Amino acid sequence: MGFSDADLAAIWLTVRIATMVTILLLLIGTPIAWWLARTKSVLKGPVGAVVALPLVLPPTVLGFYLLLAMGPNGPVGAVTQALGLGTLPFTFWGLVVASVFYSLPFVVQPLQNSMEALGKRPLEVAATLGAGPWDRFFSVVLPLTKHGFFTAAVLGFAHTVGEFGVVLMIGGNIPGETRMVSVQIYDYVEALEYANAHWLSGAMVLFSFVILLVLYSFNRGRGSLFRMLGGNK
Repeated sequence: MGFSDADLAAIWLTVRIATMVTILLLLIGTPIAWWLARTKSVLKGPVGAVVALPLVLPPTVLGFYLLLAMGPNGPVGAVTQALGLGTLPFTFWGLVVASVFYSLPFVVQPLQNSMEALGKRPLEVAATLGAGPWDRFFSVVLPLTKHGFFTAAVLGFAHTVGEFGVVLMIGGNIPGETRMVSVQIYDYVEALEYANAHWLSGAMVLFSFVILLVLYSFNRGRGSLFRMLGGNK
């Protein structure tokens, strides 16, 4: 017994969504992490708390409010309908948007911690040599925080792959459109098709183990993965 056509479709959809979400998270999360790492504003605490909310908020709660916001009567839904895009729930892009919110702390926090660990000295030296803000960021910050970016990208991708509550609330269960691997496993268990559920669940366990092994190997000697996620350096 192996993967069915439905399994392969769910895996392909999951990879597509996780890849798109990871790219968007790096684009969105980098400036947020940079601001959180450098600012002394009183807003740092509230903004950091909002970013970290998905770490403690039940996925169904986040999914429920995103569903309301993106629905026909919500503010996001009103904008997308006015632009002729319809509503986002139960679509591929609805899952992408929801996943960006849900996986945001898994990208922002490793980036923020690596940027804070960088300190001010390298940037000050680059500035005295005439490097502008953008030059300092791309020639100093990016190379010196590459471990943080790698960790953020891998965690963002892996966390998106493993989503369930938000996926079910926003995407429902549409084959080939919103049925990701986690929902496919749920369907098998609900139908008592445990053999099929074992194949996909086993693949997820192996995937998760490999991801953690790669991260620990890559960050060896730089502190634990949990410290990179949010602890002291």
